[in-house]
Order: sequence, then C-alpha cells, then structure tokens
Amino acid sequence: MKKIILLISFLFYITSASAQQDPEYTHYMYNMSVVNPAYASGTAAMLNLGGLYRTQWVGAVGAPKTFTFFGHTALSEKIEVGASLISDDIGEGAKKENNFYADFAYVLQLEGKNKLSLGLKAGFTSLQTNFNGFRFTDPATDLAFAENINVTKPNIGAGAYYFTDKYYIGLSVPNLLSSKHIEEKSGINAFGSEQIHTFLTAGYVFQINDAFKLKPAFMSRFVSGAPVSVDITANILYNDKFELGAAYRVNDAVSALMNINVTPSLRIGYAYDYTTSNLGQFNSGTHEIMLLFDLDLLGKGYDKSPRFF
Repeated sequence: MKKIILLISFLFYITSASAQQDPEYTHYMYNMSVVNPAYASGTAAMLNLGGLYRTQWVGAVGAPKTFTFFGHTALSEKIEVGASLISDDIGEGAKKENNFYADFAYVLQLEGKNKLSLGLKAGFTSLQTNFNGFRFTDPATDLAFAENINVTKPNIGAGAYYFTDKYYIGLSVPNLLSSKHIEEKSGINAFGSEQIHTFLTAGYVFQINDAFKLKPAFMSRFVSGAPVSVDITANILYNDKFELGAAYRVNDAVSALMNINVTPSLRIGYAYDYTTSNLGQFNSGTHEIMLLFDLDLLGKGYDKSPRFF
C-alpha cells in the first residue's frame, strides 16, 4: 500500500518527536479510568463498562484512529479494580500501539462524603510499525523507516482522585516508564521515545433547578518537550437523561458534545471536533463515539450514575 512519506513523517513527528504519544479524548470526563487508575465510583457491586472510538482529522492521509475499552467495579467500600485497553493506529498501520492495563484503587473515607482514592496501573505496551510500500520523495531512505519494529514493553502508572457528591479532582501519570523505540543507527539520531504524561483533571456539578445541571470539566496534560495541552468543557444535563455541551482545546480545536441515556444503564455519546490550528486546512474534523454501560451485579439497582455524577 502506497503512502505519502511526507505526511506520515509529519504524523510520526507529532506522536513521537513532539512527545505527545498518548491519544486525545473529547469525552475525557467519561473515559477517566483510562487516564487515572485511582478513578473510583464508590458504588459497590456495579460494573462500569465503557468503549470509545475516535477517528481524528478525517480526510488527512494516515490520520490517527483510537479505540479504548474499560471495565471497572468496586469490590468493597475501600477497594476498586479495573482493566483497560487502548489501541492507537496512525498511518493505516504504519504505527500501531496497543496498551493493556489492570488498575487497583484504594479509597480513603474522609470527612463527610469526601473520599480520596489512590491508584496503581500495571500492564504492557505493544508497538508495531509497518513501513512496507512507503513511497519516498528522497531516493535515500531515512534510517528511521528502514526496518519495521515489533516490541512489547512493561509499564506502570499511578494516580490520585479526590471526589465528593458534587466535584472531583484528579492527578495521574498513566505511564511512568519512558523508553526508546528506535535506537541510533550509523551515527544518525533516529529514535522515538515514550515520554511521561501527567494529567490534571477536575469537574463540578451545579444544580441549576430540578431539571437542569451545569457540568463544567477541565483536563490539562503536561509532557516534557511539548506545549501544555488544556481542555475546557461545559455540559448541560437535562432530567439526568440528555446532555449537550461545548469544549475548547487551547490552540487546537473547538468541539460539540452530546450524550443520552437510552436506558437507565446505557448511555450513548457523540462529539465533533473542528480543528482551529494550521492542520485544519488538511482535514474535515474529528468524530468520537462513546458507549457507557452499567451492569448491576447484584440486581439491587442504584439511584444515580457513578460516572461524573
């Protein structure tokens, strides 16, 4: 399969050289257990399942496609466990990364209904590249693309999550181990390194009246060698069933979000990102679909969604 090397090189650059390898999410507030191993719902015997598919920069050759899946449940008032899968594909298989993790969180009961959860994440990352069929504009092949890569490496993460009935604040580092994927060859520095990503998240629920709630949220990502990424979101929830909102990723995109409770246990969401950076002239935007499902393991029912209240 022929690929335009200049664009693939650019995509490889933004995911490796700029140090921002971790995927972006517009529905980050509902994808929290993937970002923070300390995420806790505080609802015993309720299995939270979620899936998210994101196709980024539609129309750009080799644009990223990301799929995440997670399962999460409270074993007791103090212990919660979970598992997650993150699959990220750039360049139609040119660079594919799969992350498999297990999460453990210990919840501390503080004053009143306030809780502090401390979490650990452990698993492995599988990285494959496929540069076969690349069409180069320069007859001299860059050594970084000379050989395909197929490596699997362990990784660990940690996080803290403080939450009440009305708000949450989280700080996490999903990947604590940095590693090089492509080593120096023939004296030429041609390598891509995994950098540590630190996430700061927060959200609040304002009860406007009996029917409406205002739900602002925030996420900031810090990576060495890259600009700070900041997402600001504001959602309106109507009758605890229909949610509509807007988001702004600083110097990158503006977004529209919506989700609906199809049943008491199933929520479906969609988001569209319009690119505001210079890359916007090469794509028609980003689409993101989200599914959340709550399974009552004991059949006792519950009186509120454990996901972002």
